Amino acid sequence: MKHLVVLTGAGVSAESGIRTFRDSNGLWENHRVEDVASPEGFARNPALVLEFYNQRRRQAREVEPNAAHLALAGFEEAPGWRVTIITQNVDDLHERAGSSEVIHLHGMLNKMRSVKNETVVYDCPGDINVGDLAPDGGQLRPHIVWFGEMVPLIEDAASVTSTADVLLVVGTSLQVYPAAGLLHYAPMGCPVYVIDPHQPVAGRRNVRYVAEPASTGVPKVLRELT
Repeated sequence: MKHLVVLTGAGVSAESGIRTFRDSNGLWENHRVEDVASPEGFARNPALVLEFYNQRRRQAREVEPNAAHLALAGFEEAPGWRVTIITQNVDDLHERAGSSEVIHLHGMLNKMRSVKNETVVYDCPGDINVGDLAPDGGQLRPHIVWFGEMVPLIEDAASVTSTADVLLVVGTSLQVYPAAGLLHYAPMGCPVYVIDPHQPVAGRRNVRYVAEPASTGVPKVLRELT
C-alpha cells in the first residue's frame, strides 16, 4: 500500500472563508500576534485572548469544507492508498470532510485544556471565559500551540513523513518552523507536489509546483496519482 502524506496550511482553510494567519501588515485580526498567540499575552490579558479564540471558534463553525478537503477525504477510498494529513490549521474542516487520519500540529479550536496540565484535553463546545476551570482547578485555555511553546506532535509528524511514498504540500508557505522542516524527512526520491498560487521555494529535487488554489490543485494532483 502506498502512503500519501499531506501537509496543509492556512491556504486550504482560507478557501472555506477562514482568515489566514496574518495580514500583510503583520497583524492577526487587528491584534499583535504576541498579544493573542503567546503565553505572555495570555498572562497579561487572558480575557482578550480567550475572546479572540472564541471568535475564531464561532467563525470556524460557520464555514464548510471546500473541494480540497473533500478530495483528500475521498482519496482514502482509492485502492492501494493510505492517506495521512498533517495540518497546521486549527479548524476541524479535514475531519468534517471525512478524513480519518489527521495530525494537528498546532492544536484545535474545538479543544481546550487546563493551564496546569497540557496533556489532558477536553472538548470545547462553546466559549471559554475567565473563571472557567478544569477539573484540576486550573483556568481553561484553548488547546492551541502558541508562539514559544513546544509542538508536541512534531515528532509524530516527522515519523509519518519519513514513510511517505508521495508528499503533497498544500496552502502553506513553508516558512513556519518546525512544520516547514518536515519536508526534509521525506525519503530521498519521494515525489513532492507543492500546491500554492504563490510558488514557494522548497529547495529540493523531485518537487513539482502546481500554481493553483487548493480547491483546484488538489483534485488535479490526486487524479494524476490514480
